[in-house]
Amino acid sequence: MKFGSNIARTFYMGLHAVVLGSAAGGGVPQWNCRCPVCRLAWAGDSRVLARSQSSIAVSANGEDWLLLNASPDIRQQIMANPILQPRGEMRHSPIAAVLVTSGDVDHVAGLLGLRERQSYSLLGTAEVLRSLDQNRVFDVMARDVVSRKAVEPDQTFEALPGLAVTLIAVPGKVPLWREDEPMRLGEETEATVGVAISAGGRRIAYIPGCAAPSSRLRETIAGADLLFFDGTLWEDDEMITSGVGSKTGGRRGHMPMSGAEGSMAALADIPVGKRVFIHINNTNRALVEGSAERAAVEAAGWILAYDGMAFSL
Repeated sequence: MKFGSNIARTFYMGLHAVVLGSAAGGGVPQWNCRCPVCRLAWAGDSRVLARSQSSIAVSANGEDWLLLNASPDIRQQIMANPILQPRGEMRHSPIAAVLVTSGDVDHVAGLLGLRERQSYSLLGTAEVLRSLDQNRVFDVMARDVVSRKAVEPDQTFEALPGLAVTLIAVPGKVPLWREDEPMRLGEETEATVGVAISAGGRRIAYIPGCAAPSSRLRETIAGADLLFFDGTLWEDDEMITSGVGSKTGGRRGHMPMSGAEGSMAALADIPVGKRVFIHINNTNRALVEGSAERAAVEAAGWILAYDGMAFSL
């Protein structure tokens, strides 16, 4: 397994993943935030890397790419990653498909930036695609060009040639903009899914949002060569104690990294190759290199995703 910064690279057949964005909604620093972590980022402190909103790209051949979530920062991410830039003459994109794991704004808003009559497949559960269908702004993705395909959880399918994908319902909640509907907080529904991706005998588990480690989720994670997991908050009440919100992580559909009920403790006994936290909120003190929180993350065998991080399995 190799990983490092994403620069122009030569890919072999296998399973490849590039972190396009590693932060939660708002990025780091968030445009209107002066929390302690953002304050360091605004000041240019080298201990806090700037991060765009979370998304990864995966491929079996390095030519055709599947985006897992479409961040509001998608254009910036394409500009930063030559693998996703057009080749040849006229219009082209290596982005062959986009799979959205929830209807959260930071997972779907980037679809509006992929609207220039470029052909690709849009994948998601029936519930997530239905929420997009009900919002007419997403009609800018012309249906005669962008095909929408509903995918059932637990059904393996070939998202791209050589790239096998399975969706897994994970404990979560409906997106913030749909919270006027009946809430099923923490239930395993099609509103929030994780993704298992396989190619060349290797497997990635991508879980950017999770409220609790269900038995099905643990089965999916076990034995993965690479795990991307929800790293939104360090502590459950972090948004409250930071003075920037009134909801706990659990109420937002995210489990914390730390504590007896946190992801580091809950997943410690599951065999995994590499463990990577992604979708990290700007208030999370583990973002500060050299902090006690970062040291605890690394001591537990985890690393923090950063924009441009690349893996070849």
